[in-house]
Amino acid sequence: MKTYGVIMAGGGGTRFWPLSRKELPKQFLNLTGKDIMVNETFDRLTRFVSPENVFVVTNQIHSVLTQERMAGRIQKDHILSEPAARNTAACIGYAAMEIVKKYEDGIMCILASDHFIGDEDTYVSVMREAVRTAEDTDALVTVGIRPVFPSTGYGYIRNTKIEGKRYRRVEEFVEKPDLETARAYLEDGRYAWNSGMFVWKASTILSWFEKLLPDIYACLVRIGEAMNTPQETDEIKSVYPVIPKISIDYGIMERADKVLMLEGDFGWNDIGSYDTLPALLKADEAGNVCSGEHLLLDSSNCICYAKDRLIAAVGIEGLVVAETQDAVLVCPRDRVQEVKKIVEQLERDGRERYL
Repeated sequence: MKTYGVIMAGGGGTRFWPLSRKELPKQFLNLTGKDIMVNETFDRLTRFVSPENVFVVTNQIHSVLTQERMAGRIQKDHILSEPAARNTAACIGYAAMEIVKKYEDGIMCILASDHFIGDEDTYVSVMREAVRTAEDTDALVTVGIRPVFPSTGYGYIRNTKIEGKRYRRVEEFVEKPDLETARAYLEDGRYAWNSGMFVWKASTILSWFEKLLPDIYACLVRIGEAMNTPQETDEIKSVYPVIPKISIDYGIMERADKVLMLEGDFGWNDIGSYDTLPALLKADEAGNVCSGEHLLLDSSNCICYAKDRLIAAVGIEGLVVAETQDAVLVCPRDRVQEVKKIVEQLERDGRERYL
């Protein structure tokens, strides 16, 4: 059975404002100094999936940008445009229906566009094993990351070993914990970070949609019936905006009874906010992590990202400073998750030019 890659690239990246904007969200930023995030994801993926079998799902307003920034990598007809953002269940269901209608079936490897992988060789090995597991067992397969510290920013997967198998049985998905609970999970040894990487047959996930999310499944069927017909574009525009908003985790993964997990230990990081930049960029002797033109004097444990101008500071500690041509962000490192509140307030104020 052929393997297909699906890159989810429809997010807004609001926690990376002002670098990430509506017209140029996080997945199109070059945060590592190598390439934009979606291209790095594509290049990792094509170490175990043929490039012609990769799809990208993105918001309709970014479809042209995706074509431009991924030129030479992705086929134009493999860019699936969402007329409205409806969360990950709709995104994954849309891609599954596309694969079933075009190719009858196949193994889907679903990846976010904004992950960092430190050890790509180990990552490829784990993903290949996940593909084999999905094909052999007809299960929903996810990749859990072996935790290295008590993170309160990730969800967790409680799992148990299966004698003689590399994969494990998923017992429960749990929400982001408080620090005390996260420490208990780390000590327990049966918990992995939820990476949001999924592998399964397209037909299998669609059958779970039918069982657990019948309203979404009905919408997907309508879209599928219109695929490869002159009505396809109009039907997607009509149906997609009314698909219920729900994540694949809440809608299916937490409720399905045949979920397996491969454990990964390959330097994974979900690049969701400024406090994850130390995974990408080297810190100086004072613990400052900086990109672009900067001059920090008597300063420590800061994150600075200069895009257009010099960032200069004296005597600051534990701050995030990010600048663009029209905006500057300053906030404590321990409050970076609240940057999205700035975006929300700008929207309420009607200050669109900053979004």
